[in-house]
Amino acid sequence: MISAQAWEDARLIWDYHQMGHALQPCSVAIGLGSHDLGVADAAVDLYRRGMAPVLLFTGATSPTTAARMPRGEAVHYRERALELGVPASAVLTEPRARNTGENIRFSRAVLERAGVAVSSVLMVSKPYEERRAYATARQLWPEVEIVSTSAPMTFEDYIASIGDAGLVIDMLVGALQRLLIYPDQGFMVAQEVPTDVMHAYERLRAAGFTSRIVPRGATSYNPHNLRTT
Repeated sequence: MISAQAWEDARLIWDYHQMGHALQPCSVAIGLGSHDLGVADAAVDLYRRGMAPVLLFTGATSPTTAARMPRGEAVHYRERALELGVPASAVLTEPRARNTGENIRFSRAVLERAGVAVSSVLMVSKPYEERRAYATARQLWPEVEIVSTSAPMTFEDYIASIGDAGLVIDMLVGALQRLLIYPDQGFMVAQEVPTDVMHAYERLRAAGFTSRIVPRGATSYNPHNLRTT
């Protein structure tokens, strides 16, 4: 049973994870691989609206995507874009990345090889990963403008799409923990966390929403491999 306080705290953190960036035309839209084909749909929508002339989908597989995306996240995203009418000439793929940092580094290399000049990027992710994607991209690709975006969706709609409210709250908490600890490890730029968001995070952790938390002292991990999908 999820308490009224936990629901309120989760909504607050959901709102914090979304950057609220104003959309603008960019050099490329990069769809970050995950279990969610909605990321591909959001990228296609941006292409149709003239927000980017090129789409790049990045991602291999993770434990949560190997069964449903056996050919790799980027490949399945590309197939989805082609089904929705995007011409093959406008879709690039990066099929090796297994974490957020690799998504960005490997995508840069693909775009360079393809001769795509990049001054700005629409970084397309799951709704609760907008801030993490932005902070990581700012660290690893500081010379370009990053516009972080996702499919427009309410907290309640996202829970309905996943079908497990507890898991969604776990993911929100895990994503926020990474925003708190990864800057000191050099994986992303620091983001200001408002006091009310921190208090909500602490209450949810105390209530047991911890399945996506990085264990204390887990120094042997590559943090970016701990996806919150």
